[in-house]
Amino acid sequence: MLIGNAGKDPEVRYLEGNSKVATFRLATTEKYRDKDGNVRELTEWHSVVTWRAMADFVEKYVRKGSLVYVEGRLRSRTWNDRTGNSRNSTEIYADNLQLLGRNPETQRKPENNGARPGESQANVEVDDDLPF
Repeated sequence: MLIGNAGKDPEVRYLEGNSKVATFRLATTEKYRDKDGNVRELTEWHSVVTWRAMADFVEKYVRKGSLVYVEGRLRSRTWNDRTGNSRNSTEIYADNLQLLGRNPETQRKPENNGARPGESQANVEVDDDLPF
């Protein structure tokens, strides 16, 4: 299980039998304090692979920067590249994927975010239509 941000828009391919596969890179970031008390960030990059209907969903909704929750299985593979060098990769084959956060394309934004004249927009609470 991982939560992270898509590093770029997904790449979509079609395989034999017209099976769709969508892949994207997912960045997960860990924040911690070092022994001197300084805040440090460690970002790891993961390759996520989705198939068929989930690939359709990823193609339609996942964009660079999207906050994504992924559940899946690790798959490692080894191959020889064009120059004969041995290469390997580990990918996450997604079993479950959910978008988190707001979709900027569908988010309603009042022109002044409900701020009164002279009031900072950062101090205004926006009604999300959430029940809590």
